[in-house]
Amino acid sequence: MPLLQPLWTFLVGHSSVLQSPVFPVLFSLSAYLSCCAPFLLLDLLSSRWALVRRYKLQSQSSVSWSSAWSCLALTLYNHMVFLFPVTLMHWYLRPLTLPQEAPPLGRVLAQVLVCLLLFDFQSFAWHLLHHRVPWLYRSFHKVHHTFSSTSSLTTEHSGAWETLSLGFFAGVTPVLLGCHPLTELLFFLLNIWLSVEDHCGYDLPCSTHRLVPLGLYGGARHHDLHHLKSNCNYAPYFTHWDHLAGTLQTQQD
Repeated sequence: MPLLQPLWTFLVGHSSVLQSPVFPVLFSLSAYLSCCAPFLLLDLLSSRWALVRRYKLQSQSSVSWSSAWSCLALTLYNHMVFLFPVTLMHWYLRPLTLPQEAPPLGRVLAQVLVCLLLFDFQSFAWHLLHHRVPWLYRSFHKVHHTFSSTSSLTTEHSGAWETLSLGFFAGVTPVLLGCHPLTELLFFLLNIWLSVEDHCGYDLPCSTHRLVPLGLYGGARHHDLHHLKSNCNYAPYFTHWDHLAGTLQTQQD
């Protein structure tokens, strides 16, 4: 029996939830806010504790709760007004089928990694294009650069076109690879977490870029520098595309 079978059997037992037209939006929102929660707590503590503030990438900055609410309101708006109609159409045209067997763990890990690599390339190409073409930047991507100091809720502070584009990349990649629905869910969760961590504004001892060797993963330091300078570090996660394009910068550059 596959190692993930008990988990998958439990999820299939709630198939009415998984196959609901509102599940994708509720899953996305709840996962996103859950990933933001620990960093929001750090934001609260950093103004009082130097121990927390020492890990902030921009120690002089602080989160304005009016700006946090602005970010949250835009996220809710984009999910309700743009993402929900798209997922509703997808639910109608391509109903979700749930196999009874879970995928092997090795296949899940391999496919999630490939999904991350493909999404990283898609996002890099989209991001670079929207910085290099002034009209695209002004019309679509400038909203995301409202804040030069990153915090968790700025992750999804984007216009409709950017939200739909990145959502399309994340959604279509597992489909192209023929991934099991459980693999899709795990990829979505990991992708949301890594995206929030990119924008969290903290360089913690347990940050992902500290766990991946040889500087292959950029992480929060990498993306925070992009928001400061806006002319470097276009890939969301890994560093190889920026290295090849000559757009990779570190804090030491």
